Amino acid sequence: MFDKKAKPYTDLLGKTNRIVEGTIIKGDIISQADFRLDGELTGNFQSTGKLVIGPAGSVTGDIVCNNADIEGKFNGTIQVTEILNVKATASIHGEVTVGKLSVEPGADFSASCTMNTDAKKQSLPDGQETKQKSN
Repeated sequence: MFDKKAKPYTDLLGKTNRIVEGTIIKGDIISQADFRLDGELTGNFQSTGKLVIGPAGSVTGDIVCNNADIEGKFNGTIQVTEILNVKATASIHGEVTVGKLSVEPGADFSASCTMNTDAKKQSLPDGQETKQKSN
């Protein structure tokens, strides 16, 4: 009667976790929903959604997510499956692996960057492309 079923990811769309300015977290964060960080995180972050690091936010550690907007400070290794937007107020140091990258003029982008090509397509020997399912 009171059994609660786990909500599928689609129920989390439009919902955002938020860490406000002045909050300091030491540890790892794992989230399926989108996340906005205006405080400080010393640790790793993993999400199947979007991460926004606000102008007052900072992360020292590793990040793995689908999309990211960075306005604050980041130091570490970041892997973004789709699009990384680096705003003019951002400061990024470390290693970056992205699907697509957008850097606004004025940003401090001092990182090694690897851009992944579309991993869903593979060329066949005859020049045709095939699409693979991504897990």
